[in-house]
Amino acid sequence: MEKCKIQLTDGTTTIHIIVSSAVKERIPPDGTPYTWWVGKGNEKHFYWGGSGPGIQKCACGIERNCTDPKYYCNCDADQKQWRKDSGLLTYKDHLPVSQLVVGDANRPGSEAKLDVRPLRCQGDPPTEVSFSFDVGNGPVELLVRSSTPLNDDQWHRVMAERNVKQASLQLDQLYKEVRQAPPQGHTRLELYSQLYVGAAGGQKGFLGCIRSLKMNGVTLDLEERAKVTPGVKPGCSGHCTSYGMYCRNGGKCIEKYNGYSCDCSKTAYDGPFCTKDVGGFFETGTWIRYNFLTQAAASKDSLQSFPQASTNLNLTREDLAFSFSTTSTPSLLLYISSYVQDYLAVVLHQNGTLQIRYNLGGTKEPFKIDVDHRNMANGQPHSVNISRHEKNIQLQLDHYPSVSYTLPESSDIHFNSIKTLFLGRVHETGEIDPVIIQKYNTPGFSGCLSRVQFNQISPLKAALRPRIPSPVGVQGQLVESNCGASPLTIPPMSAATDPWRLDSASADSPFNEERVIPGGVNRNSAIIGGVIAVVIFTILCTLVFLIRYMFRHKGTYHTNEAKGAESADTADAAIMGNDPNFTETIDESKKEWFI
Repeated sequence: MEKCKIQLTDGTTTIHIIVSSAVKERIPPDGTPYTWWVGKGNEKHFYWGGSGPGIQKCACGIERNCTDPKYYCNCDADQKQWRKDSGLLTYKDHLPVSQLVVGDANRPGSEAKLDVRPLRCQGDPPTEVSFSFDVGNGPVELLVRSSTPLNDDQWHRVMAERNVKQASLQLDQLYKEVRQAPPQGHTRLELYSQLYVGAAGGQKGFLGCIRSLKMNGVTLDLEERAKVTPGVKPGCSGHCTSYGMYCRNGGKCIEKYNGYSCDCSKTAYDGPFCTKDVGGFFETGTWIRYNFLTQAAASKDSLQSFPQASTNLNLTREDLAFSFSTTSTPSLLLYISSYVQDYLAVVLHQNGTLQIRYNLGGTKEPFKIDVDHRNMANGQPHSVNISRHEKNIQLQLDHYPSVSYTLPESSDIHFNSIKTLFLGRVHETGEIDPVIIQKYNTPGFSGCLSRVQFNQISPLKAALRPRIPSPVGVQGQLVESNCGASPLTIPPMSAATDPWRLDSASADSPFNEERVIPGGVNRNSAIIGGVIAVVIFTILCTLVFLIRYMFRHKGTYHTNEAKGAESADTADAAIMGNDPNFTETIDESKKEWFI
């Protein structure tokens, strides 16, 4: 059986296709049609223009006016005259059409003609909501327009009200139209038909979710009605209200018809819940550059033409977060330059300790924060979080508590005209701190960097996920890696055993490990615990000794025998003895005590 395959151009929404053939829908003995078309996802479809998905019919089969009523397509009649089936393919989830397959065309006298019309996209994004009514004075329509499309998978609130004085329509508590009622005329709205929600008879139905429907203060139970209405399913609550907290690390929850999704585009993370680290391994000499603004746009003349850009590039607040792991020192982790002398740098010293350098306002010497409590070039992942608001700086490393620093009076509160963010190495001409160039820039960083985020920018993610055009460039070998899975969780070493503990570090240092031991035990607490353990042990031993003594020493048996009983010849004499008052004391002598 010979088949003919025709490749088509891609379309998006509406396809107008005319097919004329004597073999288009004939069904062979095995039940598979000879002709079909392939759409989105390489799926075969056996319905045609004027019909719908899952229905193996043409338009004439739907309208029941085919040439031969025994068939559902005109071309299936297999007549000698030319017959035609035509219509529109409008189900966009199956579009675009990628190919047509025509079979059973090699029989004598069998011919097929295919006419594919141009593909058309139609329909503007909906931005309007209307409220119309007629109380007998003529139709009245109120219309409000939104500045953004309303088919954005987000919830929108509509309030429509009519009384004897006026009518009003409000959308999202932002857009509102009010119409005063005429001074003369009818005021009562008399309705006798049923209430239709979503669509009225013969109209195109609403596709989406409706909830919290109230009429005259009464909440209508849409879920119960949806259970018995074909084409309507109950349960359309806001998923982000209940599950939005699962979008982590600044991810935005997006409502869907049957669920939700997390938008991670403005975070340094990836994955369905914005929890997957995006990291890269830097070979020696590899660096990343992210340009904030071109030199022309940042010039004094053009900054007046771009006031919004100039405001964003003169910062009074920065939030910087990233993770790294390396064994190579000295090296530069991150550097943010400017078109003036302002900059921010994060470097590792030769001994593996960390330093943050801020220079705002063109001061002679940068403000330095030396984190000299331990070696951070030990091959373990470490996290760094830096937040500045004007002259206040908050620094947090790994599991240590956040520490505050204050810029000197000579520093400016603005980070002026930021230009470029570098990872791994600085590579640009201009006024760069010579100390950075001489001590940390050669040969450059070698190791892993991950989850790098500066305000709303994720330069490392932009370099590894080039989905949209971005001002990022990569030099050298950059390989994606999960190196920043988590910060170091091993408790820090004590002062006595830490080889990188400097003698000059004061006991009041913000990173004093005698004071901050996550996952460990404070020395004073250990002493108190030991004393309590000794006391409890002593009490237990005492109780055991007393219990054993009471069970072994059962007591002494005493009798009140007569005096001289030891020398008596008989037992009676021993009892009676020489006591003249025996009869008076006999009862007393028989008394016994058990102790």
